[in-house]
Amino acid sequence: MAARPTTEPVAQRSASEAGPVARPAARAVPQTRPHRIGPGRRRQRRLKTALRLAVLQATVLAAVLGVVVVALARAVSTNDASIVASTLAGQLDSYRAAASRTHIASAADLFAFSHRYLQTHSLFTGEQLVVAVPGQGVVGTNGTRSVLAARALGKWVAAPPPASRLVATRIDGRDTELLVAPIEGHGRTLGTFVVSTPLGRLDRQRANVIDLSLAEAAVALIAGALSAYLLLRRLLRTVGRITSAAEEIHEGDLDTRLGDQGTDDEVSQLAATFDAMLDRLSAVMGNQRRLLSDVSHQLRTPLTVARGHLEVLTRAGCDDPVATADTVGLVLDELGHMSSLVDSLLLLGRAIEPDFLQLEPLDLRAFLADLYEAARILAERQWTITAVPDVVLWADSAKLRGAVLNVVDNAIKVTRPHDAVALSADLAPDGRSVLVAVDDSGPGIPPDQRQAVLERFTRLHTPGVPGSGLGLAIADAVATAHGGRVEISTSVLGGARVAIRLPSDVAWHPDERLA
Repeated sequence: MAARPTTEPVAQRSASEAGPVARPAARAVPQTRPHRIGPGRRRQRRLKTALRLAVLQATVLAAVLGVVVVALARAVSTNDASIVASTLAGQLDSYRAAASRTHIASAADLFAFSHRYLQTHSLFTGEQLVVAVPGQGVVGTNGTRSVLAARALGKWVAAPPPASRLVATRIDGRDTELLVAPIEGHGRTLGTFVVSTPLGRLDRQRANVIDLSLAEAAVALIAGALSAYLLLRRLLRTVGRITSAAEEIHEGDLDTRLGDQGTDDEVSQLAATFDAMLDRLSAVMGNQRRLLSDVSHQLRTPLTVARGHLEVLTRAGCDDPVATADTVGLVLDELGHMSSLVDSLLLLGRAIEPDFLQLEPLDLRAFLADLYEAARILAERQWTITAVPDVVLWADSAKLRGAVLNVVDNAIKVTRPHDAVALSADLAPDGRSVLVAVDDSGPGIPPDQRQAVLERFTRLHTPGVPGSGLGLAIADAVATAHGGRVEISTSVLGGARVAIRLPSDVAWHPDERLA
């Protein structure tokens, strides 16, 4: 028996023959792993983060509410000043209107009119009215002595002002607003009109409004900060669960899920999206594991067969050209079968990737006609094709063609030259899907095995029928990637009917496309 060739590199073998050589110590490759934090520590960090963000929210809210309260205080003060000025001006207008209805020719007439006017005219609580007529005296309501004693009023009583003016002063320790105006008659100034009103009531009202605004602002600030803190705690709790799930995923656990959050908001949508991502990731990982398992299982046989024949050839020697040619042909056949398996498995492995399909408009009539011509060359059968509707598909023509040809190949394998195979395409009666079907007159597929044959490497126990058990699995993967499915039923020809159903949203009539 010939010695088996070694796979050890030449350089290493030479060094070992020369004797032991000191090897440098292997450097450990650092692995990046997330730092695991205990539940208590994570909860404490989450509370601190929520509190810090809530304080920031409260600071911003306090600044906004402070600006609002200041603006409100200014608006109330301006409004109070407008009310006081309007009230005092109303008293002046009332006096002037009454004077205009009376004949006043001299200062004496003005003094007498003012005396009568003050006896009959009513004032608001706290208001005082004074009329000073030079040379005649001063007349006023009860309690006007304190008004006349005001330092700001002395000069206007002796000499009337040239125009009306508002004067703010303090009388008897209270803030008071005065309106001083000249009294004119017959083109000359006859006296001075003075009306005053205390501002204490308005000041108290303004203080009450400001105090109420501050109290409301404080309540709003507390409610805003508390609600922000609670909402942030809830949000960060979900984020914390996502972080924990990500850590568990990093450690290899793909079964972690956040579950339903019980609300219909962005947080719940985030959790649902994260769970959907985990489902897809788990499906991808499961598909990869199954792919590796299938590859290791299915490729072991052809490799073993090829290796066995090569070993036999090595032991027997290479002197017999016929045996050598037979062995080489058998090994090449096994390698070709293995290459076909690898291509099919890679196609199935990529079927769930987002960029698996390269969609483009596909004319269904031209597509079926091309398939019909290609199928007729594959084997001698009674080939037929039914009328195809004038429909344009939005599909991956190459992969859809391969899927249908896989179904055709299965139909060829289970039929004989005199059997019938038919291609057809129809719109479903409900108008929601398009079916591309292959019918044959073969033995058919039992109902209890129709779902199983769509799995990888699952074959019917039919003697003499070759195959790897991947054809229908590939067809189903392509149909699923298009949003459809593969349906297996009994054909009108007596055998099996395998139809690829595509949803109607991938198809339209040419007239609709032009519209």
